[in-house]
Amino acid sequence: MTDSGNAVLLFRNTMRITDGHLESFRDAIAQAVAFAEQHGPQLMVQTFVDEERMLAHSFQLYQDSDAVRLHWKLADPYIQEVMKHCRVERFEVFGEPDADVAAGLRSALGEQFEPTFSPRIAGFARLPSASET
Repeated sequence: MTDSGNAVLLFRNTMRITDGHLESFRDAIAQAVAFAEQHGPQLMVQTFVDEERMLAHSFQLYQDSDAVRLHWKLADPYIQEVMKHCRVERFEVFGEPDADVAAGLRSALGEQFEPTFSPRIAGFARLPSASET
């Protein structure tokens, strides 16, 4: 996949896993990712866990803001289940979502903190097809 437009969005979500919830968090993430793989609009989802620090890092790649809105619509029950076992510590947006998605992110994070936004300068992606992974 080569992208020459500026609509692509990459989210990095850093979550603090609640003490005693590591296995429940892992299960909830596995279910959420399985759902996204089958039904979600994401081009890529990867989640990593730092057990020593009880942190998880989730990366999600979207074609555009419309894909983010579709993700929110479809995945809310899965997001809610994951959030029972963690809290968001940092949310980074790479790319420029439309005003509606930016406002939705700010609203979802409430008064916890402000997400960061970094405009895209240039780039491309070479993602293997599902049969190659």
